[in-house]
Amino acid sequence: MTQHATLSRPADFRVYLGSTLFFIYILLSTPVVGILVLAGVILPFTVRYKIAGIWIDWLMRVLKLCCGLSHEVEGLENIPAAGGAIILSKHQSAWETIALRQFISPQTAVLKKSLLQIPFGGWALATLKPIAIDRQNQKEALRMLIDQGTARLQEGMFVLVFPEGTRVAPGSSGKFNAGGAMLAQKSGFPVIPLAHNAGEFWPRNSFLKYPGVIKVKIGAPIDTHGKKSKEINAEAELWILQAMQRIAEENARTGITERGTS
Repeated sequence: MTQHATLSRPADFRVYLGSTLFFIYILLSTPVVGILVLAGVILPFTVRYKIAGIWIDWLMRVLKLCCGLSHEVEGLENIPAAGGAIILSKHQSAWETIALRQFISPQTAVLKKSLLQIPFGGWALATLKPIAIDRQNQKEALRMLIDQGTARLQEGMFVLVFPEGTRVAPGSSGKFNAGGAMLAQKSGFPVIPLAHNAGEFWPRNSFLKYPGVIKVKIGAPIDTHGKKSKEINAEAELWILQAMQRIAEENARTGITERGTS
């Protein structure tokens, strides 16, 4: 049984104002960076990636300035310096689809093919080596994930996978899909589990962003050699569940509380 939870804090004027200013910044900056990345299509991939990285850095600064929302990371020492690992991450909001690139890089992500059709932002994203899949064709999507994911890993990139498939509300857990674990099994590259509570401050399908500190916990690499995808998934899922519980306990001690109903 899952538990649905929301922050008990109300949305005051500052939350509305900050969220509005942040939205305006995204609205204005995305076409600019999109054009710059697209203009760099004739340049090496590292140049386009760097341009996108600068935009992300500024986005996180503006998020903190306007909304009072920042983050802290535990376990950075578990990220291989040489790259080449699969990140199995908790998925609660849009925050992790952007912010994780700040400290896990170079990175690509498994995403919906339709996202690449979004003007400017999606077009630019298409030049950054995404693994874009059609969820309606699961067999083909899995083949693309394994083939393109292995190629990206061999290039020294991190492959970000959200095994729950979609954003899940804080306090809830979704079934782990096998795609990321199968990529690990087939490629032999390690899996790094990642937990966070971004959904408590940047809720899914919500315009509002609440002040606070998002906690990110990164686990030690899981050796995937000789393991089946079910074993890999189970090990990563258990670590993430335990890490989410630790985050909840830490929040309770510091006064950030949730109310939940089972």
